[in-house]
Amino acid sequence: MKVAEIHTSKGIMKVKFFEEDAPKTVANFIKLSESGYYDGLTFHRVIPNFVIQGGCPDGTGAGGPGYTIDCELDGNNQYHDKGVLSMAHAGKNTGGSQFFVCLSRENTQHLDRHHTCFGKVYEGLDIIDDIRQDDVIEKIVISES
Repeated sequence: MKVAEIHTSKGIMKVKFFEEDAPKTVANFIKLSESGYYDGLTFHRVIPNFVIQGGCPDGTGAGGPGYTIDCELDGNNQYHDKGVLSMAHAGKNTGGSQFFVCLSRENTQHLDRHHTCFGKVYEGLDIIDDIRQDDVIEKIVISES
């Protein structure tokens, strides 16, 4: 099973992937991470008690990797809870590189089965609360657990 470490100036968030439930989304995130795509990008959108969002190459929330991926909404673990990583999109099947991490279940449950959940922070949950807009994703390291 692959895991990710999201390195920020606030600390490291360790993520377990939902490989069985969202295999294409996980593979896309791993591919982008291993290529260095996310290195130096920011969390361009931070909404307290909702989400921290990153992965936009131009920092506006409008950018992406130059392609889109389909949503994977039918598997297990498609429930937005604190620490869950989910694909951002501008409509069904328009995700690419932008992802968000949920800050609460209460304010994100309406996203269930509308955005693909593809992992969850299992260590460093406190870091999520410390992230502010424009904080940098230093790097994302993928490894086997």
